[in-house]
Amino acid sequence: MYKKSSTGWLKHLDFMVLDIICLQLAFVMGYFLRHHSFKPYESPIYRNEAIVFALIQLMIMFFDDSFKNVMKRGYLVEIGMTVKNMVYIIVLGVFYLFLIQEGDQFSRATIMLTGALYGMLSYLMRIGWKAVVKKRSSGEHSGRSLLIITTEKQSQSVVKSMLDFDYIGVRPTGVVLVDQDRTGHKIHGVPVVSNLADAAEYVCREWFDEVLIVLPEGREIPQKVFDAFAEMGITIHVKIADVNEMQGKNQTVERMGNYTVVTTCINMASAGQLVLKRIMDICGGLAGCILTGIIFLFVAPAIYIKSPGPIFFSQYRVGKNGRKFKIYKFRSMYMDAEERKKELMKQNRVSDGLMFKMENDPRVIGSEKGPGKGIGNFIRKTSLDEFPQFFNVLKGDMSLVGTRPPTVDEWEKYELHHRARLAIKPGLTGMWQVSGRSEITDFEEVVKLDTKYISEWSFMLDIKILFKTVLIVLGQKGSM
Repeated sequence: MYKKSSTGWLKHLDFMVLDIICLQLAFVMGYFLRHHSFKPYESPIYRNEAIVFALIQLMIMFFDDSFKNVMKRGYLVEIGMTVKNMVYIIVLGVFYLFLIQEGDQFSRATIMLTGALYGMLSYLMRIGWKAVVKKRSSGEHSGRSLLIITTEKQSQSVVKSMLDFDYIGVRPTGVVLVDQDRTGHKIHGVPVVSNLADAAEYVCREWFDEVLIVLPEGREIPQKVFDAFAEMGITIHVKIADVNEMQGKNQTVERMGNYTVVTTCINMASAGQLVLKRIMDICGGLAGCILTGIIFLFVAPAIYIKSPGPIFFSQYRVGKNGRKFKIYKFRSMYMDAEERKKELMKQNRVSDGLMFKMENDPRVIGSEKGPGKGIGNFIRKTSLDEFPQFFNVLKGDMSLVGTRPPTVDEWEKYELHHRARLAIKPGLTGMWQVSGRSEITDFEEVVKLDTKYISEWSFMLDIKILFKTVLIVLGQKGSM
C-alpha cells in the first residue's frame, strides 16, 4: 500500500506546527521577562494579540510558502527566511494594535522580546528538526527503499537526483541497468544489484518498497517486467514518457526528484488515513502492553515451571516489503522447538512449506499430557501467546490489522505473487485469520485473502476485522 506524497502546505505540516509552538513559547517568555508572570493569556489584550500573532503566522505560511524547499536550504538561507518571518509577524502585529487603538496598553518591550526570542527559537527548531528528519530517513531500516531502473548513460544523473531527493524518506538502495550488466559496481555509492532479466527475482528476495523507471524516449521496459513488479505488490514510478498501460491498478501523477512520474501501486492511502491507522495502533498497543504485563504475572510461572528458560520467545520475521524485525511471543514451546521443526516437516499440514501447521505439535509445552493439554496449548488456544506482539505494534514494526509476517525461511521460498502480501505492515490479525485462521491450510488461499485485504483496505475494514477477531478468540474457533 502506497502513501501518496503530500503536496503544498501539507508537505511541511510538521515544520508549521513546530513554528507555531515556537512563536507562542516566545510570546510567553517575552511576557515573563517584562511582567514576571507566565500568564499572558489571562489578560484579554495579550490573549487577543497572541491569537492575532498565530493568524498572521498562518497567513504568512500559506501565502509566502515559508517552508518551500526547507530541507534543501542552508544555514544562511534559513537565517534570512527566519528573520523575514519574524519581521512580518511583528510589523503586522503592531499594525493590528494601531488599528484597534490599544497600542498604549501593550508593552513594546514584550513585542520586541517576543520577536527576538521567536527568531532564535524558530531558527534552532528548523535546523534541529531538519537534522531529525534526515537522520530518521537515513537509518538502516527507515524510509522507503528504492530500486532505480535506467540506462548506463542516465544512471549518474538519475541516482544523483534521487540522493538529493532522499530528505523525504526515499532512499535509493539499488540500481538495475537495462543496457549493461555491471552487477557489483557502484553509482554514487549505490550498488548495481542485478541485470534487467533477473531484476524481479532479486526484488522478491530483498527489501524494496518502490521501483523508479527512467528511460530515454523510445525505449520501454518489457511488459512482463511491469507485470512481475505489479504481481509482487511493488509500487512503480515511471517517468511520464515511458508509461505502459496497466489495467486495474491504482495510478497517480506526481513529482519525484527531477522527474514527473506515473506511480502505480496495489492500493493508495492518504496521509490522513494512515495517521488514523497509526493512532489506532498506538492506542491499541498501549492497552495491549498493559494487558501483557498483567498476563505475564500468571503465565510466566506456569511456563518456567514446565520448561525452565526464557519466558519470551523472539524470532526474526519479514515485515513490510522485506524489512526484517524481531517478533515477540510468550514461549509456548520447549527450548529445542526450532531444531525439532525440521524433523516434523513431513507432518506439516501446508504441503508447500510456505507455512508450518500441524496437529498435536509435540514441541508445545505440556503436550505430552495429551492433545490440547498443558500450558503451551492453553496459551496458544486462547491466543495469549500473541500478546507480547503489542510491543511490536507500539514500536511500529507491526499493526493491529495486517498480514501475518512470514519467517525468513518461509519468505525465501516465496514466488513473485506471494510477495504481494508484504506490501503492507504485518498485523496481529488479518483477513485470513477471521476467515478460518489455522483451519486454512492452502497457502494460495492465504495469499488471495491477504492481497484482497490490501487492495480493498479502509479504516472501517480494520475495525470490522478487529471485531471479528475478538469474537473468534472468545469463541476459541480456529485458534493458532
